[in-house]
Amino acid sequence: MGWRSVILCVGVLHASVCYAYQISNATELAEQKHGLDVAQDGHRSGRFFPFYTIGRIANVPCTSPSGLSGTCLIAGECKDNGGLASGSCSTRTNQAVCCVYTQTCGGSTTLNSTYFTNSGYPGSFSGGGTCTFTVTPSSGICQLRIDFRSLTLEQPTGDGSCNTDRLTIVGSSPSVVPICGENTGQHLYVNFVGSGPITLRIATNADVALNRLWNIELSQIACASAERAPAGCLQYYTEPSGEISSLNYGLGENPALNTVSARGSRQLASTNYGICIRPAAGRCSITYSLPANDRNAFTVSGDATAVDPTLLGMAMLSMTGAACTTDYVIIPHPNDAASDRFCGLGFPGVTTSARPYVVYTVTNANETPDVANRGFRLLYTQNACAAV
Repeated sequence: MGWRSVILCVGVLHASVCYAYQISNATELAEQKHGLDVAQDGHRSGRFFPFYTIGRIANVPCTSPSGLSGTCLIAGECKDNGGLASGSCSTRTNQAVCCVYTQTCGGSTTLNSTYFTNSGYPGSFSGGGTCTFTVTPSSGICQLRIDFRSLTLEQPTGDGSCNTDRLTIVGSSPSVVPICGENTGQHLYVNFVGSGPITLRIATNADVALNRLWNIELSQIACASAERAPAGCLQYYTEPSGEISSLNYGLGENPALNTVSARGSRQLASTNYGICIRPAAGRCSITYSLPANDRNAFTVSGDATAVDPTLLGMAMLSMTGAACTTDYVIIPHPNDAASDRFCGLGFPGVTTSARPYVVYTVTNANETPDVANRGFRLLYTQNACAAV
């Protein structure tokens, strides 16, 4: 009787383990004839234990050749779990692939990285109802980074409330206000509460015609990771220069009118969060300024239709200190301003040496007086330390 080697792989604690054992040629022929499915007791099972590669690989985060985030898995394991193999991720075996997972409504994951999309993506969605996706943390995970690669929902009411469409985040700490409008390119960091899951819930209203779109990347951040956002930071930027903006900031007006039939604001009501920037080596201060091509880049409080549009954004329309009581941003300990609180329809430009680098944004529950406002969009640059 002839014998040959057979390889069996199983998943153990977020890694793939493969074992070799021997089976007789007679057994092989019998199983082919009768189509037997065999379990872990040493019999052959093509359905539950596909041919992987002998070895063990860590299921660590990886990046596909197209730039998508995934989890390093044995190719067969990736396929069996509905993932898409996108490039290799290990030098130990050519069977290790960067496995990219995309799921839609009603899905769930425990993996490092998953994409949550609307039904029919990359096409748009015009229906109504509630679409949920749940992330349960793996061992040693503390945070969830939520990247809105695409997020197009109905704009808020003219008074800043997400009444028609809304994204709600359930189970996180801190809590996050419902989000709506256009937030493509934005991101959030939220904390898991122990081993409890975080659920994203998107509710849409089919009575309002709109080509809605969402592709949300969900990345688990380890407690010991250098990429973990500091406490109090709903957003966290790690480059020495870049751009920050309020949620739903955009170049167009909100088409909705507010309760007094004036142009609505794009600002979301009742927000209060920190936007943090990681200090870069050899940089000792940070400067915030307005982009040159966007006059609406700081329209935070007041009536933007009541002034000459060519003056919007200028320092002369900026308000500071005690004048800012409803909607405003805080830049702690500015070097060149008497107050750390800024509002109005313009921005003077600010530099601060105070660390950590953070901008706090606050809006109240009443956006009706803030006519045609967009929120804020600021450029930031970290400045080199002075020579000693």
